Amino acid sequence: MRLEDITLRAGGSLVLDDVSLPLARGVTTVLLGPNGAGKTTLLKVAMGLVAPTSGRVDEATACGGAPRKAFVFQRPVMLRRSAAANVAFALRAASRPAATGEVDALLARVGLGSLGSRPARLMSGGEQQRLALARALARAPGIIFLDEPTASLDPAATKAVEEIIKSMIADGVTVVMSTHDLGQARRLADRTAFMARGRLLETGPAGAFFSAPATREARSFLAGDIVL
Repeated sequence: MRLEDITLRAGGSLVLDDVSLPLARGVTTVLLGPNGAGKTTLLKVAMGLVAPTSGRVDEATACGGAPRKAFVFQRPVMLRRSAAANVAFALRAASRPAATGEVDALLARVGLGSLGSRPARLMSGGEQQRLALARALARAPGIIFLDEPTASLDPAATKAVEEIIKSMIADGVTVVMSTHDLGQARRLADRTAFMARGRLLETGPAGAFFSAPATREARSFLAGDIVL
């Protein structure tokens, strides 16, 4: 997938300013930048949830198809039903069999195998986020977009979510995620994309970004300074 010259205007404001970003198959790309940089909006454009004012999302692949996509929000909405029923709904929505074995396998994959009968809305924040990941995996995605998936979680819950993300990566899923957790970005990213003021200021291998950021804004961001 490639984002080509993406510009988005909303309410007279320039939200995204001519952003081009390749998303290579099997590569984990982490979007970094201050609040209001446009990271979440860019993820939504890539998913097809928001239409850009100009530019395009090129989803063509070498075999002529487009990857199946999934999106996990920072604060996912749980359906008023059990954890298992949430996953079964996601399977049916993806036109996949919602058999008990399929549901149980997805719950087990995210560490919720014993909680299938629990009402989803009564689960902890970390459990809900893992359930949201199970619902996303029900789509058998080739590419998954994660919007700050551990932003409000404690360290233990964050570790559990990161382990699931690592398992997706190991299975060949292309992961594109935003985060404010620099440690998390170091642990998970193959490539980073640094944004500010709706613009993509630099992108490249994660190691190079963290060791020698190319722009003044990125250096300030990594130093913990305010980036305007």
